[in-house]
Amino acid sequence: MKQVDLSQYKHSESRDNFFKKALWYALRLLVFEHGFLPFYKLKVLILRLFGAKIGKGVVIKPCVRIKYPWLLVLGDFVWIGEGVWIDNLALCTIGSHVCISQDALLLCGNHNYKKTDFPLIAIPITLENGVWIGARVVVTGGVLVESHAVVCVGSVVSKNLSAYKIYAGNPLQEIRDREIC
Repeated sequence: MKQVDLSQYKHSESRDNFFKKALWYALRLLVFEHGFLPFYKLKVLILRLFGAKIGKGVVIKPCVRIKYPWLLVLGDFVWIGEGVWIDNLALCTIGSHVCISQDALLLCGNHNYKKTDFPLIAIPITLENGVWIGARVVVTGGVLVESHAVVCVGSVVSKNLSAYKIYAGNPLQEIRDREIC
């Protein structure tokens, strides 16, 4: 029976732009990943300088981790709560008026457990307009969360979600319709 052999793992992340990545990691540590600089506009400016496409009115709270800004698209009036980790090894597209609550994880990367060398798989995530991702929710790669869907605290999202629905749990279940007054 075959076994996993991590000595055979080949880093599939691009090694291009080493200087850009090193500079981003340093700025990420200094500006984003602690609570000393709560200035949203500075964070947005730095993300844009590194290639993120960002709309107006974006709020990025302290202690947020973003893997690669050049693979990030944020619409207008996006709120990103404290402790959010956007592990965007692939494109992460977040529409307008989206709230991502505290300690949520958006994980575009995974590994192919069926292969002995455990290769990295990077798959985009899309959150459409008006989505609310609750605190400590995990969203996995390849997921589309349609307009105005809500995902309740602590849920795990590994499949596409329909518009104007509320979801909860692990395994995730549709709870009811979302009605906005």
